[in-house]
Amino acid sequence: MKRATLGAFVLLAAFSTGVIAQDVHLEKALRVLATTPLVDGHNDLPWAIRNSEAGPHDVEAPEHDLRKETSFHTDLERLRAGGVGAQWWSVYIPFEAVEEGAAKVQLEQIDIALQIIDKYPEAMELATSVSGLESAFGRGRVASMLGMEGGHAIENSLGTLRAFYAMGVRYMTLTHNGTLDWADSCCALPRHGGLSEFGNEVVREMNRMGMLVDISHTSPETMNDVLDIAEAPVIYSHASARALHDHPRNVPDQVLRRLPENGGVVMVTFVPSFLTSRDQATIADVADHIEHIVSIAGVDFVGIGSDFDGIESTPVGLEDVSTFPALLAELSRRGWSEGDMRKVAGENLLRAWREAEAVARRLQRERPPSTRTIGELNRTIGQDY
Repeated sequence: MKRATLGAFVLLAAFSTGVIAQDVHLEKALRVLATTPLVDGHNDLPWAIRNSEAGPHDVEAPEHDLRKETSFHTDLERLRAGGVGAQWWSVYIPFEAVEEGAAKVQLEQIDIALQIIDKYPEAMELATSVSGLESAFGRGRVASMLGMEGGHAIENSLGTLRAFYAMGVRYMTLTHNGTLDWADSCCALPRHGGLSEFGNEVVREMNRMGMLVDISHTSPETMNDVLDIAEAPVIYSHASARALHDHPRNVPDQVLRRLPENGGVVMVTFVPSFLTSRDQATIADVADHIEHIVSIAGVDFVGIGSDFDGIESTPVGLEDVSTFPALLAELSRRGWSEGDMRKVAGENLLRAWREAEAVARRLQRERPPSTRTIGELNRTIGQDY
């Protein structure tokens, strides 16, 4: 894939500050990002805009103009400086949205994300497939994908799940921090020992559609249940390694060892409290988590999932979306080759998504959309719902 416009811009910016002459590792990082899309698995800008005091829900508020410098971690200039080739925009809704109507709030968040993408056609382009991502990247735009964060949004309905797919959503995090009627979360009391039978059906239907199954935020039991039944690669859109920091949001080594068989990808997050017990995380901590995952699962199963605009503080050296090249430069200093840097930047996620698309094409030939219900499936095995 070629993106001469962005590559030239980033390299010219670096030359103009004299950085490349001083840092061969940053030069290598910029060379990688000129031709390989950096795919960030998680950015919460839509939720930040929804909750902004300057203009809640209002993409058109002057303070939210991404053509100018903003108070967010994200704007157009910094996306370009960071070499961001593809961004998963999280259309997160809190677990408490079930009281208001989770599907309603989810629709509002999808609407905000689509407004953001539509407002900047010179810089962003909606992508709902790997080919769409590559096409947008080739035109110098940030390929923009939608990722749901929390299966509570489907309100226990496979039809609702399919409707969100039709609107452009291409991954769903099965849970957020609350346990659902069909899946246990990392951060709440378990009810099912992982997935319920309806939870299994959700995963099967996501595989059939081609929606990536994101198991960030889930319990280890849910992670293992998903890996037992998934026919397509899974992702962690934003998680880190539990062996380095024992946080319930991180991935245990036992699960990491299963990733090569599935083909899934852990997109390492920048959330400081997931990285270290120290008061301040650093770019080195993020690189440590990446390298630990590589040591257990392999270099083909790791990526980047920042959580920018969803976190109050950031690691030193990774302050906003302009700093992704610095992370790749840190890996280069540790001896990483350009080929492996390309994998973590985006190639691994593209491979996993491409495989999921192929699985979906096969499954759609083999079976129709599921009409099973939670009442039918969960009660079959004696579960209340």
